[in-house]
Amino acid sequence: MPALPRTVLAAVLLVSGCTSTVSGLAGPGTRPSQAPELPARARELAVTGIDPCALLTPAQLDALQENGAPRLVDEDSTRDGPTCAFDVDATRPTYTYYLEVVDVGIEDWISGDHRETGMIQRPADVPGFPALVNYAPSDGIQDCETLVGVAAGRTLRAQMAPDDRSFDQRQLCDMATNVAKLAVQTLETLK
Repeated sequence: MPALPRTVLAAVLLVSGCTSTVSGLAGPGTRPSQAPELPARARELAVTGIDPCALLTPAQLDALQENGAPRLVDEDSTRDGPTCAFDVDATRPTYTYYLEVVDVGIEDWISGDHRETGMIQRPADVPGFPALVNYAPSDGIQDCETLVGVAAGRTLRAQMAPDDRSFDQRQLCDMATNVAKLAVQTLETLK
């Protein structure tokens, strides 16, 4: 077989590229070209008029080591709906959980106005609800959000935002999903 010209060989190498992944997490270059498939919602949870600061019980806050008073985020922030911040900052590492109630369906993050092309998305395990882990690949301080379609046209957003690089991406997403599950458990008791 004749040798390939250098320009053809360089083009083949450039097109083939190199990617790496962490088991279970999509990495740069592995973002799915099609929308992740999410399970159907087993039931609807009413979130209209819910105070997001009431979505975690005192026992849940203790388990999360939240050490301050939950605080509403200013309405003029860049959030999409009522949002509560839960600070974990008594000892290092410090971070904040956010819970937000958004009057938009979860599908909007997959194919609508909330979709951002650079985001990595994968299904999240929140039993009975379509849920999506959503994060931007980054070398800097990262965060992760878990979006739960709690009702038609309603999404619960749980976000974990660290103050430094003490957590890897998997840990951030696991923590956001855990908070989303806890908030859903609380919502189910409010029916």
